[in-house]
Amino acid sequence: MSREQTAQAAGHAHPPAVRRHIHEIDVVRIFTFASVIAVHTTSHTAPADAVGEHILLALVHFTREPFFWITGFVLMWSYFHKPVPMRRFWPRRFLLVGVPYLVWSLVYQVVYDYPRTHADPSFGGFVLDYLRSVATGEAWYHLYFLLVTMQVYLLVPVIAWVVRKTRGHQITLLVVAAVVQMGLMSWYHYWPDVLPGFVAFDKQYFFSYSFFILAGAVCADHGTEFFAWIARHRGRVALISLACAVVFLGVFAIQYAAGESLYAAGSPVQPAIVVWGIGVGLGFTAIGSVWAERRTPGTLLSRAVDTATDRSFGIFLSHPLVLWTLLWAGDGWLERVLPSPWLTVCAYLIVVLGAIGITELARRSPVSLALTGRPRRRAAARAGGS
Repeated sequence: MSREQTAQAAGHAHPPAVRRHIHEIDVVRIFTFASVIAVHTTSHTAPADAVGEHILLALVHFTREPFFWITGFVLMWSYFHKPVPMRRFWPRRFLLVGVPYLVWSLVYQVVYDYPRTHADPSFGGFVLDYLRSVATGEAWYHLYFLLVTMQVYLLVPVIAWVVRKTRGHQITLLVVAAVVQMGLMSWYHYWPDVLPGFVAFDKQYFFSYSFFILAGAVCADHGTEFFAWIARHRGRVALISLACAVVFLGVFAIQYAAGESLYAAGSPVQPAIVVWGIGVGLGFTAIGSVWAERRTPGTLLSRAVDTATDRSFGIFLSHPLVLWTLLWAGDGWLERVLPSPWLTVCAYLIVVLGAIGITELARRSPVSLALTGRPRRRAAARAGGS
């Protein structure tokens, strides 16, 4: 038996030599970004005492977990297939994420954050506040995702080293990482007054998502086997996802009965969200495996999924601008016209359509890379046809 065969038999699996596009991940990405919009729309439209809407909000608060699972997976899948020197890897990655991060931080600061929260109109004050918001990911409430993503980029060599060194012991690695993650979440949720200055930035630290980043990296290390297992055990995966949902909702009910608010009982730092995040990630991947098997290139549905995948980052970046315009710039007219929960449903649809519109315009503009992290669509099409 060859060394390669021996390693695989021992469980030291590696991605196949030929890299394929991971259509399963496309589905996970689309569902996750759609859920991010649901979180923000629901949290801004649901009345504080609306139990049903807050249960929905709690259930969609899983988004951080699969987002960083995808990040760890995609980075390691690419790295293990085609390792590149960091002097080439980092400039490209920071161009595609860092530039949109800087631009959208400026956009949100100009149109909303600075005018609303700061009395000092001086240019110097504006610049200092911009630099502070870039350093902390606080220019607007969703941009910390990009700040953490760039932290993960810096750690790619470390993550790859850890995954390689723990081959044969990766279950132990993930168990330890999960325990650490649960411990951090418990600290953030139950004891926020311990080192409050640190906890105030809990969502901006990569290690707040360390289990899911490492889980994505380990899954990428065993990519072929992982997706094969998901495809063979979809029924079991569905049961695991359901069990995770029951656990999470049970904790939600207990916390609410114990006196926590509806929002706090299902907050994104509720430790049980780790369990629910695992269930959602597995469930979304199982749906993705069905899509990967049945996908027919060139069909309307296939093109729609490909387009949604391409536009998802731009939609993510721009959707809070649409939500703010809809709910606040219009002096709350929609809230006066529509009662709950129809307000949430209608706002969600408008925000999705508005963000799609902004992204489509940006993708056809010279500033597409800065606004969507993608090259201008026309230029990309020419390159693809050459």
